Amino acid sequence: MSTATLTIDLSAIEANWRKLNALTDGETAAVAKADAYGLGVDRVAPALAHTGARQFFVAVAEEGAALREILGPEVQISVFSGHMEGDTALLRDARLIPMINSVDQMVRHVETLPGHAFGLQLDTGMNRLGMEDAEWQALREIALAQSPTLIMSHLACADEPRHPMNAQQLACFVQMTQDVTAPRSLAATGGVLLGPDFHFDLTRPGIGLYGGLPHVDALPVVTLDIPVIQTRDVAAGETVGYANTWTAATPSVIATLSAGYADGLIRAMGPNATLHAGEVAVPVVGRVSMDLIGVDITALDQLPETLQLIGDHQSVDTVAGFAGTIGYEVLTSLGARYNRVYRT
Repeated sequence: MSTATLTIDLSAIEANWRKLNALTDGETAAVAKADAYGLGVDRVAPALAHTGARQFFVAVAEEGAALREILGPEVQISVFSGHMEGDTALLRDARLIPMINSVDQMVRHVETLPGHAFGLQLDTGMNRLGMEDAEWQALREIALAQSPTLIMSHLACADEPRHPMNAQQLACFVQMTQDVTAPRSLAATGGVLLGPDFHFDLTRPGIGLYGGLPHVDALPVVTLDIPVIQTRDVAAGETVGYANTWTAATPSVIATLSAGYADGLIRAMGPNATLHAGEVAVPVVGRVSMDLIGVDITALDQLPETLQLIGDHQSVDTVAGFAGTIGYEVLTSLGARYNRVYRT
């Protein structure tokens, strides 16, 4: 088989949810947006529901409708983007809960879906989604009178525990939600790890479920093994790959692997990346191309059939670091060509 194998450990995802759930006294939801961070929402979401998640969050209404088809009627599904124009039928038919982000969205929701459940998102300083304080104060009494299911905000710097923005946003959220009786939520994965002051009634872990930082105690979820298509001896002075970016300093053995940036292996990782053959790290050489990667396997005692990019020796965040990015981008970029194997 020339297709790389992406192994996804559903039992590890379940264990990571339980670990984060155990850190709080409130309810723990699960963020399953972007196809469960690229890992396949049709397999991941049922595993999370099986282990105890009863609230799910997605980015847009279309994701929510698809998730409803997968999970059925028993769970609550909230939509971060709120009630966008054109979403009304999806929100109604799939019984989704829009997290209202503005006065305009509130008006649209009340006019088109009177009596339909909704939540509220407040901006506490990230300047991304949610109502700023002035907008919130104008809407507060009207919105609260209709019993929102949740009032939430989102932390900008939760992956840096000592960043002053965390305390600033916490204080802002507390001030904006004084005397509110609706459930409140501020913490995603990083916020859970900041401690009880950030937990409120509901936490919303995402990346920590899937084995990524800042959840350092997370079980690894993903393994990526890439087949070797061909090996060749390269003489000193010969080059490998596009634009002659790597030149052999000594006689070398080069393996060509069956994956590339079309499979989500970010081109920028090339000069820094390594793969593993058992315990031995071997470097990428030349540029990552659309379907192929060159690797210097001179140090190996025998020719390998596969090499591992993500697994026991390199986390998804380590691989992200090769490209100067974050684990989120690597996970959500993993392509459709992989042979996906799910472990339970």
